[in-house]
Amino acid sequence: MHSELMSRARDLRQSAGLAERRVWERLRGGAVEGLRVRRQHPVGRYVVDFACVPLRLVIEIDGGVHERDDVVLRDHLRQTEIEALGWTVVRFTNEAALREPWRIDEAIRDRARLLGLL
Repeated sequence: MHSELMSRARDLRQSAGLAERRVWERLRGGAVEGLRVRRQHPVGRYVVDFACVPLRLVIEIDGGVHERDDVVLRDHLRQTEIEALGWTVVRFTNEAALREPWRIDEAIRDRARLLGLL
């Protein structure tokens, strides 16, 4: 199972859309308060778009397909399971990630403040 998740993560990194690539450019190398973020990181049985492990924060970037009813339900169940593992999940649309990327930085800072790390 672990090797399947790692293979899936690698595939997802290679096929990332514009919004995910821009977010990664912004977050890589600890660019926000020195907090390192991983891209396409396994959490439980899922591969999440971005994860800040020290904060146990998942950042999901959702394209238009995430507006479909069946995908909304799947996302909800997935998020519930990830949160049950002790992670916090924040979601941004592709549009928000591209037009207001500072909101993602603020989500990271807010979580770090909540945990007393900033």
